[in-house]
Parts: sequence; C-alpha cells; structure tokens
Amino acid sequence: MKWARVDRIRRALGPRRRAHHAAPAQSVVLVRPRTLMLAGAAATAMVLVGTLAVATFAQPSPEAAADVPAQTLVVPDYAAVMAVPRDDYSASEGIDSLIESGTNHDWAKLVLLYGGWPRSEENVTVITRWMRQENYVKTWWNRNNPLNNGWGSGGGGGTGSYPSLRVAAENAAEALATHPGYAGIRASFAASAATDATEQAIWASPWASGHYANGGHWHYDPVEIVAAPPEAW
Repeated sequence: MKWARVDRIRRALGPRRRAHHAAPAQSVVLVRPRTLMLAGAAATAMVLVGTLAVATFAQPSPEAAADVPAQTLVVPDYAAVMAVPRDDYSASEGIDSLIESGTNHDWAKLVLLYGGWPRSEENVTVITRWMRQENYVKTWWNRNNPLNNGWGSGGGGGTGSYPSLRVAAENAAEALATHPGYAGIRASFAASAATDATEQAIWASPWASGHYANGGHWHYDPVEIVAAPPEAW
C-alpha cells in the first residue's frame, strides 16, 4: 500500500516537473518586406557614419608638418627642351597713321602705298633721295608737290601744286603706275630692287629733262626726317 501511494504521487508530479524543465516555446514574428528594407537601410547608414568617423583624420600640428621632408624633382641634363612655336603678328602703317606722323619719309611710304608697292627700306630710301633732288629737305612740302610732278598739278613742267600732300601722293603713284616711260621705275619698286637699280631707272626715265645728269647730281647721304605742317596734309 505504501509503495502504491508513492507511485501515484510520482505520476502526479512527473508532468509538472517536465513542464518546469522544458525549453520555453519560441514565438514567431512576421515582418513585412518594407520593414526589412527600412531596417537594412538604417543599418547601412550607421555603418557609413561609423566609417566616415573613423576615416576623419586630425590635421597635423605645425611641429609635425615641419618634420615632413621637402619633395624635390630632379630633371636630367639630357632632357629635351621643346620650343613652342608662336605666330608672329605685325601691323602695317595705314594712310591715316602716315598722315598723322606727317614726315617726308611718311610721304614716301604713302606714294608706295597708293601704288601698291612694298614699303621696303630700299624703296623708301630711293623716294626720299628723289624728293631731295627736287626740293630742299627743310621745305620738302613746297607747293604740296614734293617730286615736282606735273601729273594733275596744273603745271606741265612740274611747277604746279596740289591741294594737299595726300593728293600729291595719289597723283605721284598714278603717274608712276600708268606712264609708259616709268615702267622701269615701277618694276624696280615692285621688286624692292637695290637702290642703285631703281635710281638708274629714274635717271633713264623722262621724269626730269636733265635726267639728273645720269646720277651726277644725285646725293646718297641719309635724308633727314622732317615733318610738314599739319595744314599741308
């Protein structure tokens, strides 16, 4: 009887002990996909913030920066030096600038400009020497006719005058460019020939009846630069 009673008590207590020691039941929570995505994005943002925080370096102190060795670049002697080509620009004197300057050399250039010939040193030298043979250098603008040209000046022997030095330059260029007897002169101007070649063409032409004594009356000293009065232009 005693053992039967104990057995009944054990059977009554057995399930309770098992229930007491059994593992707790796990609950299942259903999470929507959108909730998962938001949670993942938040976690990623936290990781990036943490990474940036770690990657931020403190600025070195002036003492630490001074200890950093200077960097140098050594170029070998045999390194080639490349020349960079550059366009060359130049400006030619125009009619207005020549008139504004207003010297005997400018008038010579004006004749060449109207004639379409190069304003080379050789050509300018010849014309200024030629002007000196016709008029005094100090008064080269006499009668506004520096070369004593009879073409359009009203004086057949070169004694006429022009209303301005500009008109005189136009007429001198026209005479040299069109008169058959001046073909050798304009050819020399066009070629910027040596001064002696152009001067020989002038002496041989009918410009002066005495032909400048075939050069016997010609002077070769540099011609002084003299400006004409503004009203002459």
